[in-house]
Amino acid sequence: MIVPGRDIAAFAPAALDSLRAQTETRWRAILIDDGSVDETGAIFADAAAADTRFTVLRHEASRGLGAARNAGVARVDTPYLGFLDGDDELTREALTRLTGTLAETGSDFVAGAYVRLRPHGDTYDSGRVQPWVAAATDPARLRTSLARHPRAVSNIVAWSKISSTDFWHDLRFPEGVAYEDQIVAQQMYTRARSFDVIPDVVVRWRVRPDGTSITQGKAQLPVLRDYLAALRGGIRVLQDAGERAAVTARLDLILAMDMPSLLDIAATHDDPAYAAEVAVFIDELRALPEFDDASPDEAIAAALSW
Repeated sequence: MIVPGRDIAAFAPAALDSLRAQTETRWRAILIDDGSVDETGAIFADAAAADTRFTVLRHEASRGLGAARNAGVARVDTPYLGFLDGDDELTREALTRLTGTLAETGSDFVAGAYVRLRPHGDTYDSGRVQPWVAAATDPARLRTSLARHPRAVSNIVAWSKISSTDFWHDLRFPEGVAYEDQIVAQQMYTRARSFDVIPDVVVRWRVRPDGTSITQGKAQLPVLRDYLAALRGGIRVLQDAGERAAVTARLDLILAMDMPSLLDIAATHDDPAYAAEVAVFIDELRALPEFDDASPDEAIAAALSW
């Protein structure tokens, strides 16, 4: 497992505990401290000192999540490869189910379901599997492909998957940008000889109470630009592979899940450049040949006509 993190001292112990609690104990984890200025490095170092399954790599200055993950990929020497962000948690059976599925099928990777871990007072509560996650992972499909299961592209995160390490021989994350996993996810789907999906919840994805994660910063114009670039890039990967049904499935999710929040922010943002960037992206979506096959609800369809 590749576990990157920057200034996550408040959350890293839970992430590491979730690894220690796995029913599959034959794992190794590369902990990557990406230039932290808090106690993250010390927490990682203590974990490695106490358990030889952990090793630590430190970037003296932050290089970003994509670069941190790539540094981990270059050092993996196990048959399987996976990611766990240092502020998230694996469920107890996650590695057993994911690696067991790959051992059975021989597919290039397997993707599982995930839930939000939301703050509730001094604790966190797990939410339910959201509809778009269920559409990608439920029911189980083994040795499948995008042609047979185009809605798999709804699962765009790096950390709900385990892959054959050989599958990553020419796959790497974009560096220096946010939302670096979206394009890579689509490359995984389009390059795989076959992949598996299972409905098991394998990760609890933490919503930080202070709103400091990248996914909680879409109102910032630079983050928006990276976000839209990732959406565009993912669509382009699917188009280049000739996966029209998958493009339509991706558009359905963008229209249902991404556009409402972006339109809300654009309507009140104090920088007119924000609304302009969103308007350009809407025009690009409407120009796609697959747009006519998509199914936005009435409210989004009306908003897209602005």
